[in-house]
Amino acid sequence: MNRLRAFVRDIKPEHTLFALPFAYAGALLAQGGIPSLRTLAWITLAVLGARTAAMAANRLLDARIDARNPRTAARPLATGELRPATMIWATVIGVALLTLAAWQLNPLCLSLVPLGALALVAYPLVKRFSWGVHFLLGAVDALAPLGAWLAVTGRFEWQALILFLAVTLWVAGFDILYALMDYDFDVREGIRSIPARFGTHTGRRLPLVLHGIMLVLLAWLGFAVHAHPLYWFGLAAGIVLVGYEVFLIDRRSGDVFALNAAVFNANMTFSVIFLVTTLASLVLAQLPPGSS
Repeated sequence: MNRLRAFVRDIKPEHTLFALPFAYAGALLAQGGIPSLRTLAWITLAVLGARTAAMAANRLLDARIDARNPRTAARPLATGELRPATMIWATVIGVALLTLAAWQLNPLCLSLVPLGALALVAYPLVKRFSWGVHFLLGAVDALAPLGAWLAVTGRFEWQALILFLAVTLWVAGFDILYALMDYDFDVREGIRSIPARFGTHTGRRLPLVLHGIMLVLLAWLGFAVHAHPLYWFGLAAGIVLVGYEVFLIDRRSGDVFALNAAVFNANMTFSVIFLVTTLASLVLAQLPPGSS
């Protein structure tokens, strides 16, 4: 039980709240309504499996780096509380769950599993040679809404790529802010990140630019799918999010740990609000004229 608690603590299942709401939103927009419960269940299993594999691979590949970093030195794998075999098995099981879900969804999803699995387990290595790791992580997380869209339609559609790009920039933005916590360590150890390469000022301002572009892309998506007016309330929540991030960066620039905690909560809240407004907009759009 102690090992199980350590494992759960290490892979942070609560972070699934970043990817899962956007995965559901992708499925809703692709369907133009609410997909079947069967489809939503397999999408959920795919996201949980993919995220478990990605986090386990991250912890496994970064164990030595984590052990040298004061912020992460207490992680169970870094301290030896968990064995590497635990993360290996978690990666294998996570990919297996992803494969099972893709098989149950449609042939296109299944055919793309090898590419997705490679991205899931390889992205931690990129920080060793490129500051583009933030955008790769964003793309890995954005596979959730893209995959959900493909799960519903069984084909690529250009609207799905808009959502994919929006989520990529969204995740990359707050991952750059996250990297501020390790700025000194990254510079000393030669770990590639945007703050380490371009400085902390860029690390604080670039996320705002990326999140601004995200809002433009979500607006484009709304026009592309002829979204109900309620969809725009989700976009308004995104505008509030960016404004709040500006406030946080200006007021908490000296405490990057408090800054990241607040940004984490704000972005998680935004993802849920965007899902709720997207769902509500689609439900209302299907009601007969004059219905309440």
